[in-house]
Amino acid sequence: MEAPTATRIDARPAPALRRYVGSYVGFDLRGFPAGVHCGPPGRVLTAVISLSDPMEMAVGVGDGSPVTRFDSVAGGLMCRSVAIHHDGRQHGVQVSLTPRGARAVYGMPAAALAHGLVPLDELLGALGVEPVDRLRAATTWAARFAVLDELFLRAVGRGGGERLFRARPEVAEAWRRLVAAQGRVQVGAVATELGWSRRYLTERFRDEVGLSPKTFARVLRFEHAHHLATAHDPLPWADVAAVSGYADQAHLVRDWREFTGRSPTAWRRGEVLLKAGWSPTGRVVTDRLSVGRTSFPRLPFPFLQDRPATPLRRSSA
Repeated sequence: MEAPTATRIDARPAPALRRYVGSYVGFDLRGFPAGVHCGPPGRVLTAVISLSDPMEMAVGVGDGSPVTRFDSVAGGLMCRSVAIHHDGRQHGVQVSLTPRGARAVYGMPAAALAHGLVPLDELLGALGVEPVDRLRAATTWAARFAVLDELFLRAVGRGGGERLFRARPEVAEAWRRLVAAQGRVQVGAVATELGWSRRYLTERFRDEVGLSPKTFARVLRFEHAHHLATAHDPLPWADVAAVSGYADQAHLVRDWREFTGRSPTAWRRGEVLLKAGWSPTGRVVTDRLSVGRTSFPRLPFPFLQDRPATPLRRSSA
């Protein structure tokens, strides 16, 4: 059996897209044990295009949710993890979109995609067929990211920008404030600062984003905890809970079970990709690309939180 290897390439989209598209990530994993990866919920909508075999995914881990095969897939914001069944070989491109990007690229609010997975070609229509074929035919990551820029610029351009203005700016500002605070802010305080009641903010936010602001804040807090737990040298679980804003470790465990379908200990034991973090050695960073290669990656797989790799310590809970 070949030794596990992985390549991860991070890139920024074209400047005109950066309000809507947060990042591109190319990934190529080989030689890992077959298993089920638990892709946690987070702050962004995710689209993934496979450059090899179709992906097998289900919304929900270990709960009997049906598994669907996708050549390319788009997911909305969620409060459950995505189960990604793999044979140890994974090769593709992940795109992270903001809720505003859902309107710009797909022509619909993020709420229309919440809690589900949809074939990407159903959202992009004929616009997406030829670029996706070119993406798979390209032989370099730079060429693939250029194809993505072209695809998303055309998608944004076909709407003439009008569909962007249907979203209330107060909702975008609430989203920004919740993200900046990593969920550690009172929703009522945000509503007051915006001049709305908490109930009105909750209704408008859910209509646009697909989650209530309170649930989204919980997802952000969990996302922060997940980031700490997947670091090279992770903190003990009690410290992860404290740093992420949980009342105590038991509070973290309850949310972890709800969002992943597993206890923290079972999650760590079941993640065959969670062997070690990205090595900073040999990492090359430019304005467009950040390239990393290592024998054991830090979970460079779809539906992970959109964060850079960080050095970290083994722990158990």
